[in-house]
Amino acid sequence: MSIVEPGACEDVRLIARKPRPTVVIAGAGFGGLQAAKALSKLDVDVTIIDAHNHHCFQPLLYQVATAVVSPADIAWPIRGIFRRQANVAVVLARINGVRPAARLVETTAGSFHYDFLVLATGARHFYFGHEEWEQFAPGLKRIEDATRIRRRVLKAFEQAELSCDPAERRRLMTFVVVGGGPTGTEMAGAIAELARHTLRDEFRHIDPRKSRILLVEAGPRILPSFPENLARYAHKALERMGVEVRTGAKVTDCNDGVVALGDERIEAGTAIWAAGVIASPAADWLKADRDPAGRIKVKPNLSVPGHPQIFAIGDTASVLDQSGRPVPGIAPAAKQMGQYVAQVIRAAMKGQPMPGQFAYRHYGDFATIGRKAAIVHMGRFTSTGFFAWLLWSVAHIYFLIGLRNRIVVAFTWIWNYLTLQRGARLITET
Repeated sequence: MSIVEPGACEDVRLIARKPRPTVVIAGAGFGGLQAAKALSKLDVDVTIIDAHNHHCFQPLLYQVATAVVSPADIAWPIRGIFRRQANVAVVLARINGVRPAARLVETTAGSFHYDFLVLATGARHFYFGHEEWEQFAPGLKRIEDATRIRRRVLKAFEQAELSCDPAERRRLMTFVVVGGGPTGTEMAGAIAELARHTLRDEFRHIDPRKSRILLVEAGPRILPSFPENLARYAHKALERMGVEVRTGAKVTDCNDGVVALGDERIEAGTAIWAAGVIASPAADWLKADRDPAGRIKVKPNLSVPGHPQIFAIGDTASVLDQSGRPVPGIAPAAKQMGQYVAQVIRAAMKGQPMPGQFAYRHYGDFATIGRKAAIVHMGRFTSTGFFAWLLWSVAHIYFLIGLRNRIVVAFTWIWNYLTLQRGARLITET
């Protein structure tokens, strides 16, 4: 049975269905995976399209970048995840666009028909109109980004060991992290621990403990999503670790070897960008209304206005919570959206009443500042220090996929804590 012409009706429930409708999920991030899993018992064919063959646990990418864990510990083959879910097919391809009138997704591997489309294409780095800065200050969104940063950080120490020029050594051993959110805060703390503890006895001509690590934030304080008292604790904890925290400091230039903060020029061997992201070009594909970050402004059921069979979730969607505030771009939010969209699709196919509008449930905010300290904010409950670090560790291990990865990462963290050593210090692709 053929479907009705697109645009003939706006109600997703009025689609005349084929025996096996096709749900295309664009993106295998947290939201996309959750949507696919939630459709396991539905009589549909699910096609997951992603440019990478693996799902990456992005919250721990900074630990790959700072040699705490290996890439394989936080990434899993998509096909392996769905090997027992017979209604899922995986396509390794890059998405070029969507043709809503024909219900086709255009990719580098050809065109794919959909009855329902879930856009979970995530976000990319945003340099506020200075895209040329990316080659000097890479961001952290993919495994490739993490290994590139790890290579730069470790090579900086190796090059400093070989240099006979004190000024060049200081430059090479200066690290600037731009952006005081959780990613930037965790990255700065991890680099400080790497320099102050892990590498301190491994070089003969330099002292890694003399490294200069700066965390730069344009706003009045770091960690603006946390209560001020927790952000203040994190600020002081970083300073105790030797990190220079600069707030109210806007980057005005970034090139090979120099980061400019207004009139101040900081000579740095390594710069890392954690200051902003912008959504994928999904809004352009549909000519949809978007917010300043490029996210599609969706309807209360997460469908794209004018396209009732297309849904946007995760970092692709601009969603407001019950109080009218934007839903944060974090893994739990994306998973909740994926689960909800699967419920909408199930109701549409079975002719059942639609679920109420999407309601986001926030479970809390976590950030770690090192091997002994973290901050936790869960409703009225807050915690700092070692106990918060334990809570952070348990929460992140819980969300890892697969028993093997949970065991490996847990053991690695325990080993690192006891010995101050990191076993993933590989410089690759030199």
